[in-house]
Amino acid sequence: MHKYKNISDPVIRRLPRYYRFLGELLDKGVTRVSSRQLSDKMGFTASQIRQDLNCFGGFGQQGYGYSVESLYQEIGHILGLDHSYKAILIGAGNLGKAVATHMSFEKRGFRLIGIFDNDPAKIGTSIRDITVTDLDDLEKFCESNTADAAIFCVPKTATPRIAERLHKLGIKNYWNFSHYDLSIDYDDIIVENVHLNDSLMILCYRISDANDNPDEELQ
Repeated sequence: MHKYKNISDPVIRRLPRYYRFLGELLDKGVTRVSSRQLSDKMGFTASQIRQDLNCFGGFGQQGYGYSVESLYQEIGHILGLDHSYKAILIGAGNLGKAVATHMSFEKRGFRLIGIFDNDPAKIGTSIRDITVTDLDDLEKFCESNTADAAIFCVPKTATPRIAERLHKLGIKNYWNFSHYDLSIDYDDIIVENVHLNDSLMILCYRISDANDNPDEELQ
């Protein structure tokens, strides 16, 4: 049973931004903040912020606002960051190595327990003190190590096949960087598809639009 029911995807996707911004306020020593102050800094309306937070219960006090530390902890709890889900990473190339090395998994509710690749030059090397294992040994690894999620940093042609293998092993939660919108015909999987190229193209559009309409930027 879900703890929170009927929460829209846009609200969920705003939660990490709230969490990140509140963390920055904590680092600056700020102890309380109003929805209006959050609005001024984050670009959401104060009404939107209150509506979002009210989906999970009342956190503010009238005339006081929000306790930054309490709200930060509550949102972290809502996001599940106090868990330690075990994750494996498939693909130890440049992208996989960057994700494994630079992501703060432990601060984001996960613990990386295994890295896999099929390149003999990568197998046996270490990334983040984790030895890269032959992808052929995935089933053997999962027999003795229970993983909750898998991270895909592989070519898109390999993604469906690997996902099928993982699903048979009981791993049904995927963070997918493979330039392939993973959508398997199962009702029990959770997928977060990440498209870095899309984000870069959106930046390109915004720069182009600003250059085509310079006067609008000054208004």
